[in-house]
Amino acid sequence: MSKFGGSNSKKNVPGISSGSLSDIVFMLLFFFMVTTQLRETENKVIVKLPEATEAAKLERKDLSANINIGTPVRHLQSQFGTDARIQLNDSFKTVDDIRDFIAAERDAMSEAERSLMTVNLRVDEDVRMGIVSDVKQELRRCSALKIMYASRKPGND
Repeated sequence: MSKFGGSNSKKNVPGISSGSLSDIVFMLLFFFMVTTQLRETENKVIVKLPEATEAAKLERKDLSANINIGTPVRHLQSQFGTDARIQLNDSFKTVDDIRDFIAAERDAMSEAERSLMTVNLRVDEDVRMGIVSDVKQELRRCSALKIMYASRKPGND
């Protein structure tokens, strides 16, 4: 009667092929591996940031040099003690090493961006002010005058 099949004939729907599923998963995995930025430095000091009510967000983190000041983490305290230490990149340094650190950070930037460089001080709230004053004096000597103190909002622990 009917050329195209009647209501009595039902077609079976083929199953979904999962042959290319592994290719898609590996493409996504490769994409995220390439585009993800991992932490550049390992925190070797404990920094509990002080609270601040009036804070501004750092606009361009790529133009900042980070200096961490605090007590060494627990597994490094046997080697470095419990006094406050200065961390520049991945190692402990002294105040005298700050000039070379700032010079290296400036050299890594383009000529136009060097004047926009900001030094981000991440200082533990229990650190004595003497070491912070020494760092600020050394930053002043090497003409790194734009300084920003990292802080946390009240209530965030």
